Amino acid sequence: MISVNDLRNGITIEIEGDIYTVVEFLHVKPGKGAAFVRTKLKNIKSGGVVERTFRAGEKVPQAVIERREMQYLYQSGDQYTFMDTENYEQLTLDGELIGPGVNFLKENLNVYVSLYQGKAIGVELPNTVELVVLETDPGVRGDTATNASKPARLETGYTLQVPLFINEGDKLKIDTRSGQYLGRA
Repeated sequence: MISVNDLRNGITIEIEGDIYTVVEFLHVKPGKGAAFVRTKLKNIKSGGVVERTFRAGEKVPQAVIERREMQYLYQSGDQYTFMDTENYEQLTLDGELIGPGVNFLKENLNVYVSLYQGKAIGVELPNTVELVVLETDPGVRGDTATNASKPARLETGYTLQVPLFINEGDKLKIDTRSGQYLGRA
């Protein structure tokens, strides 16, 4: 248990069976009445943000989240298999849990898996990955006057917009948070 007076950004707590990360907190001492703590909490599973007010001194259970470095091995249908880099145990996760990050998973990529009470609750990919272009239209020489783009399909099957000078076989740096092209690798 942790007192709400000790809440800080990034601390994880458990409320009504859900796990939340403290995004923002404010201790309020009004002129009359009891002090309270106003918080913004992000649900780890759904990603939704809720505002919640606690009485000063109230206690809430702290959720201990374990982050393990794991290596992505392979995909089988909608199941993705990871291996713990310390003890070589394998863990299979649903694509739903990984979310849009499945578009950037390639074999041997190291990721962080968040575990709560031994159960995986999320996967954190590196901010950028390097992927090879498998298919795109050929670039037209002299067509660089505008900031035009064209679609390109990457080795993971993900399709995104890239500048006209990108060709098949080029290795690109992709931002995993937004899915945007950052540059050539």
